[in-house]
Amino acid sequence: MTERLKARITHLEMNARPAARIAMPHGQRVALMRAREMPVSFYRYLYREVGKPHHWMLRRETRDDELAAIIRSANAQIEVLYVDGCPAGFCELDLSQKPDQAEILYFGLMPEFQGRGLAKFFLSEGIHAAWDHDPAKVTIHTNTLDSPRALQLYQRMGFVPVGFDEEDVEPWV
Repeated sequence: MTERLKARITHLEMNARPAARIAMPHGQRVALMRAREMPVSFYRYLYREVGKPHHWMLRRETRDDELAAIIRSANAQIEVLYVDGCPAGFCELDLSQKPDQAEILYFGLMPEFQGRGLAKFFLSEGIHAAWDHDPAKVTIHTNTLDSPRALQLYQRMGFVPVGFDEEDVEPWV
């Protein structure tokens, strides 16, 4: 049996829409597209490529039919970032708790696209997409297994920590 990892989770909230959007980075062909009726296989590819280095676990073992129902429901919105024609990351909103909150459930870039100035722009777009649903607040969570820069980025973008938890995580091998 594989030893489980300990993760400290930081829960963050944003209570007002940011005044401005972050500009798209220059020098790269960037496109952001909302995925509708996303094939489960493509979702699993994005989830694995973005989440495996951080041991994401919520959707790892979800059956295909259950996953299809989740990602294609009216309570989910998925934005896919493309760079030079290649998928580079995704942002998934959970809108099931509207109007109280919209949650940025998943956000991340594939390792090959990190460090290229894309994260601030992409997160800004995800934040504004969440606010487009008129929630009272937008929430996001990060943990110590995520990118070491994630918490700093979320706070720079206007999120404020409101709580902490710990969780045992099964490593993604």
